Amino acid sequence: MYTHRPLLKKDLECICTFPQSADELFYMFPKASYPLTPEQLFEAARNRCDPLVAFVNDVIAGYGNFIEVDRGSHCSIGNLIIEPSHRGKGVASYLIGTFVDMAFQRYAANYVRISCFNLNIAGLLLYYKMGFRPVDLEERKGPGSQRVALIHMHLNREERV
Repeated sequence: MYTHRPLLKKDLECICTFPQSADELFYMFPKASYPLTPEQLFEAARNRCDPLVAFVNDVIAGYGNFIEVDRGSHCSIGNLIIEPSHRGKGVASYLIGTFVDMAFQRYAANYVRISCFNLNIAGLLLYYKMGFRPVDLEERKGPGSQRVALIHMHLNREERV
């Protein structure tokens, strides 16, 4: 059974252990430096909306937030990360579903945005499976200054799976 609650300062250190490499941290939080520190995560969370922690059996299993909320228009999900031993077990789907519900119900959004780097195949496939569709692409600099594509995806209220 999955549950969630707002992020607490005591959660930061645990969440900082989730990214297992500089690449994983880049997917989650491109502006952060590896390894992720509680200070970096706290500063980011202060500038976000609704930072949430997901739990599996009272153990922190995931984290995410809204990067942007434009009431009546859209919400953008960001900084999503799942604890390594809980990946592929439904935590990300639960957390994304929670954000989608909040966007449509609490913020009367017409659509929800999520962005994913082309190298994050698991994320792209999950978001597509949940009904998100690509709408735009932008070139970014990845780790080591490599060229990467940031794929922007939308889930429209009327197309929700």
